[in-house]
Amino acid sequence: MSDSLPLDPVDLQILRLLQNDARTTYRDLAAEVGIAPSTCLDRVNRLRRAGVVLGYELRIDPARLGRGLEALLLVQVRPHRRDLIGPFVERVRALPETRALFHLTGPDDYLVQVAVTGAADLQRLVIDEFTSHREVARVETRLIFQQWDCGPLLPP
Repeated sequence: MSDSLPLDPVDLQILRLLQNDARTTYRDLAAEVGIAPSTCLDRVNRLRRAGVVLGYELRIDPARLGRGLEALLLVQVRPHRRDLIGPFVERVRALPETRALFHLTGPDDYLVQVAVTGAADLQRLVIDEFTSHREVARVETRLIFQQWDCGPLLPP
């Protein structure tokens, strides 16, 4: 059973525009999609209540904050048990270097995106915050050379 909400072309256009610029005013959004501002507000609120719109976020350049090196850490947790993964997830999420955390299938259990000041800081992070914990069996590091944003997410 799907949890998706039926969306008409106006909803899709609103979502596309908000994903490109979440700061767009309801007046501008309404004008762009050809509906009244009050109708636009009602539609956005309905999308929010239905859980389609989860929130709005501010994007920051990590390099401008002194964290110019980003990496992906592939982490194996052994044994892979709830009593270990719960605290692991909370600890990793609390690290100031963590940008994103994903639970995976396959040989690696987690993918952690981090932003650090440089190679020495990355080494410190891996050793002190990951491999020093008994449940972390392995950490594999991949440096991020460049990252691109992709188009808005729309239903299939």
